Amino acid sequence: MTKTLILSALALLTTTAAFAEGTHAGGHDQMMVGVPGNASEISRTIKVKMAETDDGEMIFKPSVIDVERGETIRFIIINSGELDHEFVVDDRERNQEHKALMAKFPEMEHDDPNAIRLAPGASGEVLWSFVNDGDFEFACLIPGHYESGMRGDLNVVETIARN
Repeated sequence: MTKTLILSALALLTTTAAFAEGTHAGGHDQMMVGVPGNASEISRTIKVKMAETDDGEMIFKPSVIDVERGETIRFIIINSGELDHEFVVDDRERNQEHKALMAKFPEMEHDDPNAIRLAPGASGEVLWSFVNDGDFEFACLIPGHYESGMRGDLNVVETIARN
């Protein structure tokens, strides 16, 4: 009887872990790159376009974004390409971990405040507050897209030099 209970418990735990890996919901309230933004605290809006080039490169425009620590940014994300793309704001290490998970589960559903996946022609937004200085990135983690150039530098500094 005890052996049966232990095996049943292990089967249940394994099944729960498999279901947890199939989605990517929540859990990103406090990250090195910051916290989900509040619409009433938006400092500025930055438009980001996602697309493919004729030579097969996948790009973000702009490919470098500078923000000040403490800013809350409304990213307006526009997919002007012909493929699904995503915009994920995080540190490089966590993006690499997420990218590896996406390789295992390419149809993973996302419900994270630091990310959005868009079909061709669609647009959406990500609201994010940057609470720490550092060098971060934004990326598309759909298998093959990052390797095709779909990543950009996100620099969070104390003060941006303004002309």
